[in-house]
Amino acid sequence: MTTVGPLGDGLPETVPARMVNEFVYCPRLFHLEWVQSRFASNDDVEQGLYVHRVVDEPGGTIPDPDDTHPELMAGRTSRSVWLTSLRLRVTAKIDLVEVSEDGSVVPVDYKKGMPDRDGRPWPSDEVQSALQALVLRDAGYSVSTAEIWYAESRQRVVIPIDDVLVTRTRQTVADLWSVAASDVAPPPLADSPKCPRCSLVGICLPDEINALRHREADGSRRRRIIPSNPDPRPVYIQEQGSVVTVRGGRLEVFKEKEKLDSLRLIDVGQVCLQGNVNVTPQAMRELLSREVPVCWFSYGGWFSGMAQGLPGKNVDLRRSQFTASPERTLLIARRMVEGKIRNSRTLLRRNSRADVANEVESMGRLAGQAAEASGFPTLLGLEGASARIYFTSFTRMLTSDTDISLQQFDSNGRSRRPPPDPVNALLSFAYALLVKDVTTTVTAVGFDPYFGVYHRPRFGRPALALDLAEEFRPLVAESMVLQVINNGEVTSRDFLSRAGGCQLEKEGRRSVIRAYERRMSQEIKHPLFGYRVSYRRAIDVQARLLAAFLLGEVDDYTPFVTR
Repeated sequence: MTTVGPLGDGLPETVPARMVNEFVYCPRLFHLEWVQSRFASNDDVEQGLYVHRVVDEPGGTIPDPDDTHPELMAGRTSRSVWLTSLRLRVTAKIDLVEVSEDGSVVPVDYKKGMPDRDGRPWPSDEVQSALQALVLRDAGYSVSTAEIWYAESRQRVVIPIDDVLVTRTRQTVADLWSVAASDVAPPPLADSPKCPRCSLVGICLPDEINALRHREADGSRRRRIIPSNPDPRPVYIQEQGSVVTVRGGRLEVFKEKEKLDSLRLIDVGQVCLQGNVNVTPQAMRELLSREVPVCWFSYGGWFSGMAQGLPGKNVDLRRSQFTASPERTLLIARRMVEGKIRNSRTLLRRNSRADVANEVESMGRLAGQAAEASGFPTLLGLEGASARIYFTSFTRMLTSDTDISLQQFDSNGRSRRPPPDPVNALLSFAYALLVKDVTTTVTAVGFDPYFGVYHRPRFGRPALALDLAEEFRPLVAESMVLQVINNGEVTSRDFLSRAGGCQLEKEGRRSVIRAYERRMSQEIKHPLFGYRVSYRRAIDVQARLLAAFLLGEVDDYTPFVTR
């Protein structure tokens, strides 16, 4: 028996025919979806599922392959027929199988769109239908044609299963297995009209990666695709003793039988629980099935852990993360620290209410030295020196009209565990919110958040999330702290001080969370790609660019630095 593709390569025995369709459409899309198990939905995907609803439920009958009089069942149909060919190494779920008058069968595939301008099926659809026919043949049926029903144009397109198509289809499957055996996805398509409507465009980042790969080669500008911002948003629950449950496709919060809130599940991106808040088992199962992370915070706001379903399936990325050379990790760490210092410098230069020319000059010099640091000890020293200059000048960016004591922060400096004054308490809470978001992002991309490149791994510390958060601390967390103080969104009444520590009260936390989410939703011009993007999406793009560097798709890691 001959087979298509190598056996014993650690891959599954068979590939779904619909994945062969994806391979013909775009080899990189196939690798991301099938090999790396990375999936995302969009309007086209949902519309396709809606078109398929009429054939998704198995039903009907067709004759057995060894039936001596199959013509007696002419006109019969069977829906959602699942067959496998080990010879082809393909499994196919056929939407509809019809029995012809001569006893042969015809596979019919349902597609949401329309054929090409010449009325022919698209190449990817044609290969999928040919595979369905070949799988039926291997099962013992006589098949001479296949058909595709295009819902948008409401027409059937007939595909003759001739020798030329069979040869091309078998070669396509062989090429697919060669790509599947590779640890690295094929390069993204360049300037392709296929990309804008692809459901994985925000994961694949075709134009972004191509721009980084070619910007030094020819300096040309390429078409930009604006990655769609994720619609779901975090939900914060801090009412002590409340219970989170799921009813009728909605996330609902109760306390003593009183409904406090109700939201559509499709709008929920995270569930953040602060203090003594309970989640029902039914809600946990539903959230895990939707890959919605549940994050736990202490009553004072310390990010203590999260649950997010099964571990990420992108093992090739984690292998690259764990086996990165010291030289490679040092390069990333230098870029991250350089980005942090430059963003801190920009924030201080823009917002200071006093003369900080010397401080800005010193931080610029330290950023340049960080970009060329010879080792991690040197890099730590440069970051520490920059932080001392920055936080010594931090209160110069704050209004003197606030009733929050700024002198306490000036005397304490940046301090935590517990924070001794209101400004430190705000910074700690803002950092916890940011690290929570970065942790969920890097986990969704496929990283292990606890294995970093700059922060050393320690028990319970999301080192990689802390690494990536460095670039965004000034832009998101510290900028938000300036806003809530200068705008009077928090005052001294929002803090509780005792035993040398200071923490936010409930109303103060609510104000900070509102300001933080407002900041994360704010759109800015991306410094590398020129499109408008929210800070939330910018963090996601940055994590994926880090993954692209570790996987060898781009030659350098570029930090997110505003001007």
